Amino acid sequence: MSIPEQLSEIITRIHAAEKRANRPEGSVQLVAVSKTFPHTDVQTCFDAGQRVFGENKVQEAMTKIPLLTKEIEWHLIGPLQRNKVRKALERFSLIHAVDSVRLALFIDTVAAELNIKPRILLEVNVGDENSKFGFSTDEITEQWSQLNALQHVDIAGLMCIPPPVENPEDARPYFKKLRELRDTFKTQSTTHSLTELSMGMSHDFEIAIEEGATLVRVGTAIFGGRTYAI
Repeated sequence: MSIPEQLSEIITRIHAAEKRANRPEGSVQLVAVSKTFPHTDVQTCFDAGQRVFGENKVQEAMTKIPLLTKEIEWHLIGPLQRNKVRKALERFSLIHAVDSVRLALFIDTVAAELNIKPRILLEVNVGDENSKFGFSTDEITEQWSQLNALQHVDIAGLMCIPPPVENPEDARPYFKKLRELRDTFKTQSTTHSLTELSMGMSHDFEIAIEEGATLVRVGTAIFGGRTYAI
């Protein structure tokens, strides 16, 4: 299938999952993950109606963004290095993967210098996997008071990548865990919006929606398989 056809199918599946979960149509935002794909594929997807795109690397995104319309909303969904923070805050409307207090504090400092209030998500390693970035559930709970005190960012919510599973249903407990954690923090904060849950990808986004995802990150199911440089 073409990119427009695959995009249409994903949107149909998102709406069906919203309906199953008794959620309003449009309550879930699709982030089309365009990492490794050329700007021409992004343009094709944009022309088919998609408006929000996710990139993993600041440098790669910088080569695409100037070639495309300013109507696109860009999200940074991959790990963020401190030396790329300033560029990221100037280009992306949402940073999905803030994975430490150290990084969050640095973003807060840079945001104060730029006189902006960026939206960020805190990445939680819900499966406590050694191979994954993010706060452990214990760490983020222990450090929440420090994070909640940040004044120059809006902690818009939480993000996770659950452990790989063959059956998407097996990811449900991890999505539920992230939602419950977000809900707990929301009751403890009056300064951060905490409305977002970025969870679910091509393999499991429907389960994530049923468990409360507000942002799903779908790439392969829209653009096709990726070829990575060796």
